[in-house]
Amino acid sequence: MITVIGLGVEVGDLTEKGKRKIQEAKQNGEPVLVRTAYTKSYGSVLQTGVEHRCLDDVYARSRSFATLAKNLAKEVANAGENAVYLVDGSATEDVSVKALCKRLRGKVEIIDGVSKITAILKKANFKDCSYTAVSAYELLAGQTELALPLLVYDMDDRAVASDCKLVLGELYGEEIAVRYLCGESVVKCKLYEIDRRKRYDYTSAVAIERVDLLDKSRFSIADLQEIIVRLRKPDGCPWDRVQTNDSIKMSLIEESYELVDAIDSGDDDKILEETGDVLLQAVFHAVLKEETGAFTLTDALTGICQKLISRHTHVFGQDHADSEGGALNVWEKNKMTEKHQVTFADSVNDVPKCFPALMRAQKVGKRAGKGGMDFACVDDALCRLREEIDEFITAYRLGDKTQAEKELGDVLFSAVNVGRKAGVDCEKALKESVERFAKRFTLAESYALQDGRDVTTLSEAEWDEYYVRAKNAE
Repeated sequence: MITVIGLGVEVGDLTEKGKRKIQEAKQNGEPVLVRTAYTKSYGSVLQTGVEHRCLDDVYARSRSFATLAKNLAKEVANAGENAVYLVDGSATEDVSVKALCKRLRGKVEIIDGVSKITAILKKANFKDCSYTAVSAYELLAGQTELALPLLVYDMDDRAVASDCKLVLGELYGEEIAVRYLCGESVVKCKLYEIDRRKRYDYTSAVAIERVDLLDKSRFSIADLQEIIVRLRKPDGCPWDRVQTNDSIKMSLIEESYELVDAIDSGDDDKILEETGDVLLQAVFHAVLKEETGAFTLTDALTGICQKLISRHTHVFGQDHADSEGGALNVWEKNKMTEKHQVTFADSVNDVPKCFPALMRAQKVGKRAGKGGMDFACVDDALCRLREEIDEFITAYRLGDKTQAEKELGDVLFSAVNVGRKAGVDCEKALKESVERFAKRFTLAESYALQDGRDVTTLSEAEWDEYYVRAKNAE
């Protein structure tokens, strides 16, 4: 079993148990490895007189911060099952030790030492008792959740500081006030300045205090929830206080359409704004339900994450999908299982009735097709469309308005099936067709007005002429 020993922060922090284990390794000729020689606590290793090897060369040949811990763990594991590995600070805080434990699974004994986090925290002087402490290497590997007050340690060179600045700036804004800690020095500065310091070593860290809501420049989904909760309080906003899920449901539809419109415009600023508006609606609904005890925002986030994992079994499970169509088939199969849909009719009837009619028609046709009821090809769907058009014409000429309306519905549904079999998004196709018509009509009318014509007196043929001119110009 490999033994990991924490050397503590200063010379003399090494525990008696740790010293005995190092001496045993010396007597038995077992390999002793030291993570780095560039710490004060390395002096304790020198005092033992044990033969050892420092792994500072692993830093140089690790291509990224994410691979450093794995490379150190690999080096120690390859040294032999009785190797002794010495790290500064507390062994349980060390990222390479965590990687080693994960690699060997139960075959590691840890003899802990004085925590370097505790030593750094004294200089951080946080106002709150609670805090989050994370190694810079874990931060850059995206392996941890963060909350203020925050201490980021192991910021041992300028490159690490620069990368940490980018990650933390995205979360909290580069203008946020921080404390840069190095040795006995504590310097107050802005976050964007942490990679401009004169000195970096194993004691370097950055401390960030908790920031009041109104002083923040960057926000999280938790902040959005907090704001809505505040607006709903008795002394909050009179309008927000009286809203219900039912009263704001149409706002979600409106905001969703505005997001689609922004996407169509290709304007990233508008997409950014409208994405935020849609998020607001979703969180607002979750807050309202949390007030009734139905569910919480965390429940909603948990549900969608579980759904994404369980339906992407070709990514997170044993299924396989080599194409977009294959991926959709896996999704639909898993969806039917989760929703306990025994028949394809269950799936068809599960399409929301509040969908726009064209969108719902395409969804219903697609799900019925999954059950085997479908046209073999586009030509077959076109034949059905022609039949439905003939039936509509017959009903219309007979003057049966009720039947004509039904037959027109069949015509539209058949047209959707033609588009679906052709691989066309019918909702999108009609939307864009309407937009093209509106643009052409506007241009055609302008041509007529330029000619001094009263558009209300134009014949069908004259309108066609102007429309063709507009189409050609477009």
